[in-house]
This record gives sequence, C-alpha cells and structure tokens, in this order.
Amino acid sequence: MTTRHLRAALLLAAALPLAAATAAAVLEAGHWRLYADRHRIELKPRPRRSCPNCRGAGGWWVGGANPEMEACDCWATRRELRVRLLPVPARPDEPLF
Repeated sequence: MTTRHLRAALLLAAALPLAAATAAAVLEAGHWRLYADRHRIELKPRPRRSCPNCRGAGGWWVGGANPEMEACDCWATRRELRVRLLPVPARPDEPLF
C-alpha cells in the first residue's frame, strides 16, 4: 500500500463518524426515523413535537363504542421512503421434518 492510499484510507476512516453524526442530526431535525438491516433501509416520518393539533402524540382518540386513533397530518400524509437491498428469503409453509 502506498502512502497516498494509506492517507486516503485514514481520511475516510476519520470522515465516517462525522458523516454518521451529521446524518443523524439531519434526520432528527427533519422528523424522520431511520431503520436499516441487510434487507432494506427505511425512512419513516415521525410526529412533530411542535404540532398544534396533536402536540407530538401523532394523533388523537375518536370516541364512540369502539374508540380509534385518528392520525395527525403532521406525519401521516408524508411519504415513507424504502430502499430494498437483499431479497427476504422465502420461508416454507411446513417444517421440513
């Protein structure tokens, strides 16, 4: 490995934690939740704490015989972003034994 390659590798290793911290701050400021595993990366919206309608709860309960939660527009109408990475392996319907 040459000196140039070593220097580039060290700069990259130093830049990764800074990039991760910056990405976390941007996601927090934009009210997004990040989920990642080997099959997918998902960005889902979160309720805003400063929302005057739900006050950060994400919705409110609608009364009646069967109460249900109605989602607030501060997060429910925002798009969910998903990137598929690896296919999920199919599971057999019955055990093999």
